[in-house]
Amino acid sequence: MTEDNKESEPRAVFKESSKIFRRNRALGYVSNQVPAVTRYVQRRRDTLVITCIGRSFQVYTASHFRLLHVSGLHPDEITALATDRLHTYTASNKCIYAWRAGKHIRHVYRGHNRDVHLLLPFGSNLIAVDHENVLKVWNIFSEDVYLEVPFKVEEFQITAVAHPPTYINKIVLGSRQGQIKILNIKKNSIVCTFNHHESRVTCIEPAPALDVVAVGHGDGAIIVLNLKFDEVLMAFKQDWGVVTSLAFRTDGPPILVSACRNGYMAFWNLEERKLAGQLQAHEQQVTTAICFPSEPVVFTTSPDNSMKLFVFDMPDGGARQLRIREGHTKPPLCIRYHGSSGVSILSSGEDSTLRVFSTLSESLNKSMGRASYNPKATKHKNRFQFDKYSMPPILEFTSDTAREKEWDNIAAIHAGIIQTTTWTFDKNRMGEHRLVPKQFQNKNRVNFESETTCIVLTHCGNFVIIGYSSGDIERFNIQSGLHRARYGAPAHTKAVRGLASDNLNQCVISGCSEGLLKFWPFKGKVDKPVAVLRLADGISIMRQHRESSMLAIGLETFKVYVIDMHTRVIVRKFVGHTAKLNDLTFSPDSRWLITAAMDSTIKVWDIPSSYMIDHFRVERPCVSLSMSPNGDFLATAHVNLLGIYLWANKTLFNQISLRSIDPHEPAPYVGLPTNICDAMDLEDGMKELEIDGDDEELGETIDAQYETPKQLSPELITLSGLAASRWQNLLDLELIKQRNKPKAPPKAPKQAPFFLPTVSGLEMRFDVSNAASDKDSSRILQASTLNNLTTFGQLLEETASSSDFNPAVTHIIQLGPSMIDFEIKSLHPEAGGTLLAMVQFLKLIEFMFSTNLNFELAQSYLSVFLRSHGLALTESPDLVRALRSVSQVQEQAWERVESKLNYGTGVVAALRNFAN
Repeated sequence: MTEDNKESEPRAVFKESSKIFRRNRALGYVSNQVPAVTRYVQRRRDTLVITCIGRSFQVYTASHFRLLHVSGLHPDEITALATDRLHTYTASNKCIYAWRAGKHIRHVYRGHNRDVHLLLPFGSNLIAVDHENVLKVWNIFSEDVYLEVPFKVEEFQITAVAHPPTYINKIVLGSRQGQIKILNIKKNSIVCTFNHHESRVTCIEPAPALDVVAVGHGDGAIIVLNLKFDEVLMAFKQDWGVVTSLAFRTDGPPILVSACRNGYMAFWNLEERKLAGQLQAHEQQVTTAICFPSEPVVFTTSPDNSMKLFVFDMPDGGARQLRIREGHTKPPLCIRYHGSSGVSILSSGEDSTLRVFSTLSESLNKSMGRASYNPKATKHKNRFQFDKYSMPPILEFTSDTAREKEWDNIAAIHAGIIQTTTWTFDKNRMGEHRLVPKQFQNKNRVNFESETTCIVLTHCGNFVIIGYSSGDIERFNIQSGLHRARYGAPAHTKAVRGLASDNLNQCVISGCSEGLLKFWPFKGKVDKPVAVLRLADGISIMRQHRESSMLAIGLETFKVYVIDMHTRVIVRKFVGHTAKLNDLTFSPDSRWLITAAMDSTIKVWDIPSSYMIDHFRVERPCVSLSMSPNGDFLATAHVNLLGIYLWANKTLFNQISLRSIDPHEPAPYVGLPTNICDAMDLEDGMKELEIDGDDEELGETIDAQYETPKQLSPELITLSGLAASRWQNLLDLELIKQRNKPKAPPKAPKQAPFFLPTVSGLEMRFDVSNAASDKDSSRILQASTLNNLTTFGQLLEETASSSDFNPAVTHIIQLGPSMIDFEIKSLHPEAGGTLLAMVQFLKLIEFMFSTNLNFELAQSYLSVFLRSHGLALTESPDLVRALRSVSQVQEQAWERVESKLNYGTGVVAALRNFAN
């Protein structure tokens, strides 16, 4: 497929989540083939390291390699990275994006016809070169093209770009033809051209000295060139081939660092003009080599999924490794949660390493090392050189925490060999035992094609049981490495595909490719099985859940059986996969069985109901999966992908209604998780860009204003939303006042000294501007009206003529419990109120019931009114008629609420009885 066709092909539409699992994040990604960039942050007093990991980039601190944040997803793979004081620039899918703080898009530059492979920030401009060999100079803030310069590919194909210090408006370009040009971007003219080497220019690095640059070529030549006088100051040649990166030390020693494709770095002494040292830093090519300003360190990255920091503090001036952050160099094959906390994931990969990934922080990740026949001999060799003692990849492993602090607690089987290795999680290294039965040792071995096929560690942590392709089953003591028992002679005639043991070490269960499931006593007479269960097809995989004594078996015909280990019968059968089963796992409560197959689908089966309740399809087939002991995350590993992907269990955080799904219907496509749970997609960043405009203030956001309506619908009974203390305490107000009554009378405060205020000036005068007037000092009460109604009572009397109860409702809602009690009691004529005010209060309650608003307040106010006035309400016919009207409306409203409550209670009771 050509690149043009690739760009025109639409991207697959995927969902964010399935019914149960939602994309969370990916673990284990550090770097790829795109060179990393660095920038110094004055506020942090630290250097930030920015690495590319496919469709997003990560930002680390150089001091501890602590991950700060991960960018949003780009529409395609990132092809170039660059940074300056304000922004981080990325190129993807013919566009260039300017990110602020690593997660906010501030600018987007569109206009290239091909993918951009070179970026260089240059003051207020950004220089970009695409695969069409067109150089464009963008204005960073206006997003306009300031200059466009096309070059002919056959004459000058741009492969490198740099800006020498003090060269105003000038940049240096390197080409595939070996030529070097200096371009003035303001005048759009070529200043000069250099022809000193015919090999392809791969990198250009300005030197600390003025007018000097170092140029790396494809044949390994390194030229230190004076641009002002067109003079080659010195030349070096590295024997490892292409120069991938160059860097100058600026902390004192005149050292030039060069990197190559085989993982080596060379240190050239510029004063003595000779090689000062060399170091193999990575397994694959070194794509980035950056010396931090005024620091004796060099930072490197590589496509082997690692980044390292080396410090020059050796006696001979050489460098040693100071920090490292790495993941699997080849895809993982088996992953398992370790321990009951659910924060550690064990992972074995095709690189023969066993690693521990933390779900809390990347700084807690660690490597247990590479499997080796002779770890001591491997330790003294260069880890990157060919190791004849290296073991094949780990296909499967088993672990337990029972004896983790005392001896080895992990056992692993390898591809194509008979040996089983042990590992220790506590000491974080490979163990000393190599478990091989006597009949398979070299002096007794007859069948050289036998290999280990399955393994299980007992719950007590003392024994490991191993199955072989010859049909043998052996038990070893993992502490001493001694052989303890052999089941059968042999146990099966075909290859053993699965093993299981119970919690109490009473029985061992084995399954073979012939379809036989045998139950053996754990100890005693183990030459004959206790029971044999014949299945319809051959067994390909077995997984157990010890707490529930259930065994999941995947058959060669893609069916899945669930067997009770005690009753030894098949309790469930699941059919739905259309390709080879790769892995099975139970949920912690043994309610779900999760299966993964080569048809790229992951299915969730509900064991009690025997239905499939969820399924989804992913980009690559899942080769291994494991459920967290807490049930909050599902971890998956996929074909040809270096990361471990976490999926969040939505049923723990949301109420989800599950239903049965036809296992044969097409599964929806769900994209794999990104590299961080809160990573923002590019579309979200574009929306933020449209909102923020040209705002360059870091972290500034615009909050959308949304006002919740007081009532969703007039037919719905709506509560007020006030605190419960505003209406619940009304009925017990007298009791609360009695309880809160002070034990001792309040003491009068001491009299403060008396001072008369004075006016500033030369003459002493007293300030009498705030003195009370004669009118204000009068103690005679001047009543405006002849009644003693309160403000609330006056509002109630006004409703008799206007029929507008809203002002009165608004007033009483704003009062506290004590004032509400006082206002209601003051409505009686003996307390200064009127009979009309009492009648209008009852009409106010009727109004509140009719509008379905403030339902609980109306009930509370009515209760206080009835309790306060009691039998006095029956003396007036008007009050009796108003009470009957309120009673009718109140009963209708309460019947609606009561019917809904009874219905909900009945449904809950029915579901509870069904579950029991």
